[in-house]
Amino acid sequence: MKINPPVKPHRITNFLKPYVLKMHFTNKYVDAQVVHFPTATVACSACSQEKQLRPTMEKTGDVAAAASIGRILAERLLQKNIPAVCISLKGEQRYHGKVKAIVDSLRDGGVKLL
Repeated sequence: MKINPPVKPHRITNFLKPYVLKMHFTNKYVDAQVVHFPTATVACSACSQEKQLRPTMEKTGDVAAAASIGRILAERLLQKNIPAVCISLKGEQRYHGKVKAIVDSLRDGGVKLL
């Protein structure tokens, strides 16, 4: 008699928080992207290196640039019908400075944070 192992249910986390916000900062640039976690593809991104965004910013690596990147990312997310994202912080990142500027701009732009 053969006993099959129990059938595992689908991971519920793939359906609850499929979009994850990831941020990367250097001394010169600010980069933020939203990754669709189940398929591991970038759903939307914004960076201060983009040619259209550079003339609108005085500096590309400060807190004001991070706030404008967050605002632009919020607009792009709402255009793609992505209403909510989950925030993924690296070990050394704190909710302070540029991270806070991006997250607050997303929240003000109408994107819900999980």
